[in-house]
Amino acid sequence: MKTTIASALLSIALLGLPVAAQAPQVEPADILKQSQAERTRDQPGNNAPTWRQVKAGEENYSSLPYPESGVLIQPKAQFPGQAQPTTAGEAWRRFRNGPLTHGGGWLLLAAAALLGAFYFFKGPIRPRTPPTGRRIERFTPFERTVHWTVAISFVLLAVSGLTMLFGKYVLMPVFGHTLFGWLTYLLKTVHNFAGPVFSVGIVALFLTFVKDNLPRAADLGWLLSGGGMFGKGHPHAWRFNAGEKLWFWGGAVVLGLTVSASGFVLDKLVPDLAYTRALMQVANVIHLVAAVLLAAIAMGHIYLGTVGTTGTYEGMRHGTVDDAWAMEHHDLWYAQVEAGEIPRLRSDEGAVPASAAPKPT
Repeated sequence: MKTTIASALLSIALLGLPVAAQAPQVEPADILKQSQAERTRDQPGNNAPTWRQVKAGEENYSSLPYPESGVLIQPKAQFPGQAQPTTAGEAWRRFRNGPLTHGGGWLLLAAAALLGAFYFFKGPIRPRTPPTGRRIERFTPFERTVHWTVAISFVLLAVSGLTMLFGKYVLMPVFGHTLFGWLTYLLKTVHNFAGPVFSVGIVALFLTFVKDNLPRAADLGWLLSGGGMFGKGHPHAWRFNAGEKLWFWGGAVVLGLTVSASGFVLDKLVPDLAYTRALMQVANVIHLVAAVLLAAIAMGHIYLGTVGTTGTYEGMRHGTVDDAWAMEHHDLWYAQVEAGEIPRLRSDEGAVPASAAPKPT
């Protein structure tokens, strides 16, 4: 009885209210079908239909002469590993800041830890025979210039790129927003200028060293022995062993050109290309994945070329190596030199007296 009276009193009160204060007579099933004009009439200030249309990714009129200028928000998309689709820009942001950043960080840490453990337990690979004092010109000045151009530009790109990728997690809490902002602005400028230098250097590196990096039968034995880690003695190798060839083709050529091409897209340097948001997002993902993989592999190359193998750095730094080093690490190439098939000295700068030659460290 009390409930019936209360309901009647509520109905009378609602009938006495102004029209604007009464609940809109809109069926729930029809709400999503309302236009903005209908929603403004029924629920003043509610712009849901407009934003629903914007988020649908439909193109509308815009006077700006740019691609997709009439599309305010991209349509929905779903990147690998995402549970459900969302607007493409948000999906890309979550994919970049989530799996790509976390996975890339762990990959680089794992590579560094693996090299550290290898050095701690194995130590540097030292020559088994003492130096002979006789030198072979392994790299001409031009070859070394090409190599160091690629190496230095790569280091600049790696430092600047990794800082922009991981800096907000590692450096920004230490430096603060202002200093970190200026740092990333500077590194972005360095990144943009070092990129084309690296790309040209990769092409020059390919043309310079491709002949000696073609696969040969001895490379299979080198791979099966793990570069000498399994079995007795050092495996046979030509001027470049199978490990160096894998780095050349997989790292320098494939990943290097992939990073360069995607970087040109991100910098909008490719002519007659429609730079849509979707294209830029895909280019960013490709660029990030290839760059992190290249950095991880390059860590191994740098390790073996410096502290990992005694005498290797001297060959790229000064151009010449001792006969003992050549005979031990690249015996087939050394045999060609001894037979006169390859000149011992290939440039005027290669004629270094034995007393002035650098000593292996």
